[in-house]
Amino acid sequence: MSAATDTTPVTAPASPIGQSVRDSLVIARRNLIRMTRIPEMVLFGIIQPVMFVVLFTYVFGGSMKIGNTTDPDVYKDFLMAGIFAQTVTFATAGSAAGIADDMQKGLVDRFRSLPMARGAVLTGRTVADLVQTAITLLVLAIVALIVGWRTGSADPTSIGEILAGFALLLLLGYAFTWIGALIGLSVRTPEAATSGGIIWLFPVTFISNAFVDSSQMTPWLRHIAEWNPFSATVQACRELFGNPGVVQSDAWPMQHPVWASLIWSVLIIAVFRTLAVRKYRSAAI
Repeated sequence: MSAATDTTPVTAPASPIGQSVRDSLVIARRNLIRMTRIPEMVLFGIIQPVMFVVLFTYVFGGSMKIGNTTDPDVYKDFLMAGIFAQTVTFATAGSAAGIADDMQKGLVDRFRSLPMARGAVLTGRTVADLVQTAITLLVLAIVALIVGWRTGSADPTSIGEILAGFALLLLLGYAFTWIGALIGLSVRTPEAATSGGIIWLFPVTFISNAFVDSSQMTPWLRHIAEWNPFSATVQACRELFGNPGVVQSDAWPMQHPVWASLIWSVLIIAVFRTLAVRKYRSAAI
């Protein structure tokens, strides 16, 4: 008689990268489902940038000098790249508050007890926030078109360039969510995370070329604005959207804004993802 053989299949262990991607997608799905169950989170995230579009367009339009004109239509096209960039960066506060809330409720400790990649919790959270930011940006672009914003108003552009501009915006937003993740892990309450996640964004967004022509600033402030990562993305989007306000400057980021935007965003992700994952490991112990 022949002995029975064990035919139970042996599953090869998943690669670390594959496991990290899979775990990150699971966490991202969890956060997206939570988002659908609390729709006011998305709604309030959309209302604020829409208010900025309307207020800046109709309150400041006609009083801001862009180039040699104060034409409100010129300022409207100049403004929108800055509003788009401000919107994606302000998502940082939501990321910080969400992670701080998970920490306070002990959810991160429960995730830590599971056999999952260490950085998956943070990566999943930032990916879910990126999806929410993309939805907000889509709605905001529609509102901008309604109030009169048009691409190609200063220089001809193409669909590919327009999509590239929005891709740079989303990349910048994703980079800033990692700053928010680090802030959320570093404070004790969601309220503190919200304040810490947004207060530093005001100088970043306003000491820039987003809402005013940086060439009209005092020299020392203009240099700060021109080397601001936020300004590089705004400048790149104006070029790609074909909108007015592309400032001639000797600063490298203003001469090569697309490359500067990519480099700044990738650098921010590399630095702050490393710091956030390290903080997560120590904070969750």
